[in-house]
Amino acid sequence: MRLGGYLSRLPKPPNQMLLEQIIRLISESKKPVLYVGGGCLNSSEELKRFVELTGIPVASTLMGLGSYPGSDEDFALQMLGMHGTVYANYAVDKSDLLLAFGVRFDDRVTGKLEAFASRAKIVHIDIDSAEIGKNKIPHMSICADLKLALEGLNSILEEKIRKLNLDFSEWRTELKEQRTKYPLSFKTFGDLIPPQYAIQTLDELTGGEAIITTGVGQHQMWAAQFYKYNRPRQWLTSAGLGAMGFGLPAAIGAAVAKPEAVVVDIDGDGSFMMNVQELATVRVENLPVKIMLLNNQHLGMVVQWEDRFYKANRAHTFLGNPANESEIFPDMLKFAEACGVPAARVAKKEELRAAIQKMLDTPGPYLLDVIVPHQEHVLPMIPSGGAFKDVITEGDGRTKY
Repeated sequence: MRLGGYLSRLPKPPNQMLLEQIIRLISESKKPVLYVGGGCLNSSEELKRFVELTGIPVASTLMGLGSYPGSDEDFALQMLGMHGTVYANYAVDKSDLLLAFGVRFDDRVTGKLEAFASRAKIVHIDIDSAEIGKNKIPHMSICADLKLALEGLNSILEEKIRKLNLDFSEWRTELKEQRTKYPLSFKTFGDLIPPQYAIQTLDELTGGEAIITTGVGQHQMWAAQFYKYNRPRQWLTSAGLGAMGFGLPAAIGAAVAKPEAVVVDIDGDGSFMMNVQELATVRVENLPVKIMLLNNQHLGMVVQWEDRFYKANRAHTFLGNPANESEIFPDMLKFAEACGVPAARVAKKEELRAAIQKMLDTPGPYLLDVIVPHQEHVLPMIPSGGAFKDVITEGDGRTKY
């Protein structure tokens, strides 16, 4: 469909002179970083070629995951921002050139604005003129379709690559040292299942090929951190809208659009309850949607903030039955049974792999209720309004703050 009124409002193709200025800035830099967002999802191949030509490492926003292959540890720094990796945030903090492509500098990425990329010249390319200079004033900007801009940049690079002699290997080595020093990790809780371990196991058993959807909260951040997304739109999440309950309807849409794909809704019990009735839709339409429910009986992200900043005072964040706190409530398996969806529960780490494999092997829909400890926190964490120097890398709900 080509809507004339819409197309007429699109920005013009990028100016060649401006693109050449960006190449000059790259050639003058020692520590450049790509900061890529949802605006890169339609330009994945062009982005990969740009990284191949320049050797610049890539940090992604929550929405940008998959625009550059997450399994490429030579260049992919994973997610940056509040719950981003230490090495991605370190890269932005120490960079001398920040290439912001298809992003909006939102508060969950920047934290304290004046401290974000404070040493760097900023180049901002975005299709929406309202986003340029809204939160962070760039040194140079282009309002254009990012795909066209990257094609233009790649064309110039291919022509001049030998003259430019770009070499950022020392910078990448510095970042690899940070990755080794501060890897993504998680605690052990005896024979209980760490939620991150469940996601890692799912990544292994699906070969990193599944389409993943989520609700909102801790499970969403862990799914962003511990599953490696290698292609655009393999990762479906509500992002800035913060819509709890998004996971199951999004998985339904993905399963209808791509019936041959493995589609897994990694959900939390709080988010899942928002749209639990869609289990009936999944059954009636016989969609092969797999639901891996990380059930900690709490609104986990709120509990984390209560633990860290409010002396663990609880404000209606326990979702179980106060009259019997030891039972799993509500019983998610009964919701599934009511809708004719096969389901199982797993609570021990040693039984998890077989349970996930059974979920994946079962034809049609399936719900796996994974019981996880509510004391676990999403780390790293840069507190709201904080800067990279404030990053938290240790602790959980078993510690008093």
